[in-house]
Amino acid sequence: MQLLTAFLISMAPVVELRGGIIYAAASGIPFIEAFVVCLMGNIFPVPFIILFTRRVFTYLSRFKRAGNMVCWMESHARGKAWSKYTMLGLFVLVAIPLPGTGAWTGSLVAVALDMRMKRAFPVIALGVLAAGIIMSVVSFYIPGLFL
Repeated sequence: MQLLTAFLISMAPVVELRGGIIYAAASGIPFIEAFVVCLMGNIFPVPFIILFTRRVFTYLSRFKRAGNMVCWMESHARGKAWSKYTMLGLFVLVAIPLPGTGAWTGSLVAVALDMRMKRAFPVIALGVLAAGIIMSVVSFYIPGLFL
C-alpha cells in the first residue's frame, strides 16, 4: 500500500517525485524500491500531458480570451532566446527539485514550444531521473532533513 501511495504522490502535479520520495523515505520504503516506483510514477503522466494538452490548446483557441492566453503563452515560449537552448533548458526545468518545476511543467512547456513526443519525452525523463537522484540522496542520506 505504501508503494502505491508513493507512486500516486509522484504522479500528482506540484508535489510529483519530490513529494513521493520524501513520503517513501518517511515510510521506511527501501531506497531502490522508492526510487524506481517514484520515477515511474512521475514519468507515467508525461505522454498523456503532451498528447492531450495540445488538443486542449487547439480547443481553447476557438474562444477569444482563452485563445488570446494560449497565443500569448506560445509566442513567449517560442522566443529567440529559447531556440538555442531548448533541450538543455527543458532538462534543467525538470531536473531542479523546486516547487513549480518538474515533469508536469516540463510537459506543458514542451507543448507550448511545439516539441514532439519523441524529442520531448527523453529530455523530460532524464530530468526526472536527475531530480530523483537529487531527492533520493537528500531524503535517504541526509538524516533529519525532511524527517
